[in-house]
Amino acid sequence: MAELPWLQDPREILDLPDRGSIRLRVKGWVHGRMMIKPKRLGGDEEVEVQALRLQLWEGYKATPPFYYDVTAKTLIYQLMPILQRPDYSMFELGITKYGVAPRARFTVEVTPIGKT
Repeated sequence: MAELPWLQDPREILDLPDRGSIRLRVKGWVHGRMMIKPKRLGGDEEVEVQALRLQLWEGYKATPPFYYDVTAKTLIYQLMPILQRPDYSMFELGITKYGVAPRARFTVEVTPIGKT
């Protein structure tokens, strides 16, 4: 992971409940790394993880900072092909979580802006 940049604090981990959903529109992103204290390890032990910081358009998050940090590898690898497209900011992403970490899985719905 040494080739990925360190993401600056504050961290804003995207943490959905089982079957929880969120709709996001991304205006910028950074694939990096950070230290976290996973709940599954009791919240005491720090581990280095990959993270995908999703900087959001206005109106997609009520309070600052206006980004989310995704740390679930399965979701990162679903989002990367979408975010690597030159027109990624023209989509709204619907993310739904199924299960709980570390076995949670996600669906990602991609909707062009202006269509429902």
